[in-house]
Amino acid sequence: MAYMIKLKSFSDQRGRLTPIDKVLPFDIMRLYYISNITEESERGGHAHYVTIEALFCVNGSFTVVINNGKTIQEFYLNDHNQCLIVEPNDWHKMINFSMGAILMGVSSTHYDHSDYYYEEPKIPQ
Repeated sequence: MAYMIKLKSFSDQRGRLTPIDKVLPFDIMRLYYISNITEESERGGHAHYVTIEALFCVNGSFTVVINNGKTIQEFYLNDHNQCLIVEPNDWHKMINFSMGAILMGVSSTHYDHSDYYYEEPKIPQ
């Protein structure tokens, strides 16, 4: 199941530095940004068989909905020292983007379309 990591930040009169160093449970193989997102947009809507992802809010805010087939969780990201780890088989979508929101994602694998599946799991009643 997905979980949050709080990144350390270092601030002084020059600004704030937030390194991503030795905190992720994988080596980074891919990095991407999603920007110019409209407030009503949804992104994601899939899960991975193998890939682990780390999601960061570089600017603004958004919500990540995670469904692992057993439970549904929502994570609100609104600070760049938050890191959401999305495990394999965590179906996820990103919603409720603020104006100017920027999402940065890093992945444990290179892009491979065969690693994606799109059907949202049904939660047993």
